[in-house]
Amino acid sequence: MTEAKDKKSHHHGDLRAALIRAGIEILDEGGAESLTLRRCAARAGVSHAAPAHHFDGLAGLRAAIAAEGFDRFRNKMIQARETGDQSPKGHILSLCRGYLDFAVENPALFDLIFSCGPMDRFEEPPSPGDATAYGVLRAACAPFVPEGTEPRVIETQVWSLIHGFSHLFLAGTFGPSDGSADHHPLFLPVMALLRGIGRDIDTASAAK
Repeated sequence: MTEAKDKKSHHHGDLRAALIRAGIEILDEGGAESLTLRRCAARAGVSHAAPAHHFDGLAGLRAAIAAEGFDRFRNKMIQARETGDQSPKGHILSLCRGYLDFAVENPALFDLIFSCGPMDRFEEPPSPGDATAYGVLRAACAPFVPEGTEPRVIETQVWSLIHGFSHLFLAGTFGPSDGSADHHPLFLPVMALLRGIGRDIDTASAAK
C-alpha cells in the first residue's frame, strides 16, 4: 500500500528529481560503491524499472547526480562568498572556505562530481555571472589577473591550491581537525599563499 502510494506521488520531472535525491542520499550513506539503480528506485519508492525511463543506465544516473552536485557546490561557494569579507581577496578566501566546506560535508558527492561528472558544469568558457561553479571561481579571480595575462593562469593557481588541499584533507593527510570553522590549523597558513596572487606573474612580465 505504501509503495503504491509513493509511486502515485511522483509525476514527470518530479520522479527524475526524486531519483537524483535518492542517489545523493545513498552516496552520503555508503559511498560510490553503494549507488545502484535498484537502490535509488527503492529509496524513491518506485518500481526498479522506473530509472530506465529517465537515465541511460547507471552512468546516466551518476552524470545526473553529478550535475546536481555541481549546482549545490556552486551555491555553497556563492553563499560563502556573500557572507564573508567583501574585499576582493576576502572573496577568494571565502570561496576557498566554501569549497572545503562542501568537500567535508559531502565527501562522496565531491569525489563523484570530479570523477565522472560533466565537467562543463564546472569548467566553461568565459561568461557573465555565476552560471556555473567555474563562473564563481572566475569572477573571484578576475581582479587579480595582470594585464596581458591569460585569466586561466590565475584561476588555475587558486583552483589547484584549494582543490589539492581539499583532497589531502579528505584523505586524512593532515591528521585530525581541531574542530575549528576552518577545519584544520593548516588551512589559513596555506591559503595565505593567495596574498601573492597575480603578483609574481606581474613581476615576471615586467622583467622581460
